[in-house]
Amino acid sequence: MKLIVILFVTASFFGCNSGIKPIEYGHDECYYCTMSIVEQQYGTELITDKGKIRKFDAVECMVNFIHKNPELKYDHLVVNVFDKPGELLDVHSCVFLQSESLPSPMGANLTAFSTKEKAMEMKQKVTGELYTWQELLDKESL
Repeated sequence: MKLIVILFVTASFFGCNSGIKPIEYGHDECYYCTMSIVEQQYGTELITDKGKIRKFDAVECMVNFIHKNPELKYDHLVVNVFDKPGELLDVHSCVFLQSESLPSPMGANLTAFSTKEKAMEMKQKVTGELYTWQELLDKESL
């Protein structure tokens, strides 16, 4: 009986990891397009309800992956933000600016910002449209 309990605890500890993992820039590759993730202002991460981690090199890759896998259940969606390179924040707390002046790795020109104020500051410098995460998901194509 003790052996069964030990095996169960060990399997639970090692079998499922639902935490956010830092992106290893220059080493990790995009789950959607397989390009290397190198830009600390554009990486994203999706963590499934089973704890599987999917990393992406751009917001548009994660959105396209979600569109192509509508049955997928996930616990966390995080994104690097332009104003805090390398930091992963929940997508629902971010504002996204689509601007040709800020080219993203896959060409949809989507950049995440930590706050609406930060996104508005940049929008005053460049032309573009602001979106919430839900508005991005609702778009038919990026």
